[in-house]
Amino acid sequence: MNINGKELLHGIIQGGMGVGVSLSELAGNVAKMGCMGVISSVNIGYTEEDFLTNPVEANLRALAKHIKRAKEIAGANGLVAVNIMVAVSHYDETVKCAVEAGADAIISGAGLPLNLAELVKDSDTLYAPIVSSGKAAMLLCKNYARKYQSIPDFIVIEGHKAGGHLGFKANDLEKGTCQENLNILEDVKKAIKPYEEEFNREIKVFLAGGIFTGSDIAEAIEHGADGVQIGTRFIATNECDASEVFKNVIVEAKEEDIKIIKSPVGMPARAVFTPMLQGLEEGKTLYAERCNNCLTACPKGDKVPYCISRALIAAVTGNKEEGLFFCGENAARVDKIVSVKELVEELVNECNAALPEGITF
Repeated sequence: MNINGKELLHGIIQGGMGVGVSLSELAGNVAKMGCMGVISSVNIGYTEEDFLTNPVEANLRALAKHIKRAKEIAGANGLVAVNIMVAVSHYDETVKCAVEAGADAIISGAGLPLNLAELVKDSDTLYAPIVSSGKAAMLLCKNYARKYQSIPDFIVIEGHKAGGHLGFKANDLEKGTCQENLNILEDVKKAIKPYEEEFNREIKVFLAGGIFTGSDIAEAIEHGADGVQIGTRFIATNECDASEVFKNVIVEAKEEDIKIIKSPVGMPARAVFTPMLQGLEEGKTLYAERCNNCLTACPKGDKVPYCISRALIAAVTGNKEEGLFFCGENAARVDKIVSVKELVEELVNECNAALPEGITF
C-alpha cells in the first residue's frame, strides 16, 4: 500500500498506547513486519531522571530517542509513526519534535488536530487525524483545505469498542447506542470524497475499535477501508514495552472485568476494572504528589479523584494495585502472549483466507 509516497506491506497500524505501552520496542518490531508501528508520546519521558522536575524537556528528549531506536529496529521496513493527543500540553512542540526526529507519520486525536497540517508542512512526515464520525472528518478536511491547502494523508476511524479515551458520549456507550464502525466508515468515505476530488489524491482510511481477527480486517476491507488499526492485541506480545504484569492483566481479564469509566479529563474511557478503580468507586482518592501539567483539560488538586498520569505509569511499570489498565472491548478474547511476528502473520493469513478470490491483503 502506498500512502502518499510511503509504502506499507500490510495495512495494519498498531495503535498508539500510553503511557509507555507502545514505545520503540513494540513500534519498531511492528514496522519491521511491514506494518505501521506507533509510539505514544504521552509522558514518554517517565523513565528520564528529570521527568518530575523538567517534564517537557524529558518528554521531548525521550520521544526523539524512541523514534530513532524504533527506526533502527525496523530497518528499511514499514513505517514508524507517533500518536500525539491534542489534549496534551505542549502539543505543537511535541509534533515538531517528532517531525524533526524523523517520524514517518503523526496520528492525532483526543480532540480535533486543527493545526496539524501546518505543523508538518515542508516535511516528509505524513499526517492523520483520528475521528469517530463523518462530521468530524468533513470538518477537519474543510479546515485543512481552506487554511493550509492540504488534506490528510490518511484518517483513522476509532469506533466505540476501542480502548482508552473514547470519542463518544458516555450515555451512548452505556446504552449501546453508538454508531457502528461500518456505518461511520461509510459516512467518512462520503465526507472526504469531495476533498479527494479537489486535490486529486486519495485519503487512505483505517478502521479501528474492536478489530480482533483477520476476518474483521477482511470485513473492513470489503466495506471500503484501506486497512485497520489494532491496539489491545499488540499489548499481549513479547515485544510490547509494558510490564509482564500489564500483559497478564489483559490475558487474564474476563468480559465482566472490562468497564467504561470516567477519566479525570472528562472523557469516557475503557479499562480493566482493577483494584485502583475499585478503590475509587469506594471513595478513595489518589492525588498526584506533584502535577506536571501533562494534559490541558485535567482539573488540578482535589478537583480530580486521581492522577491519570500516575495511574498509567503505575500500570506500565507493573503496579497492579494502583495502575490504570486501558484496553479495548475485546480484551477478554486475548488468551496468550505471542510475538509480533506471530500476531501479524496470523492476522494477514486469516484476512487473506476470508477475502474474496483475487483480493489479497
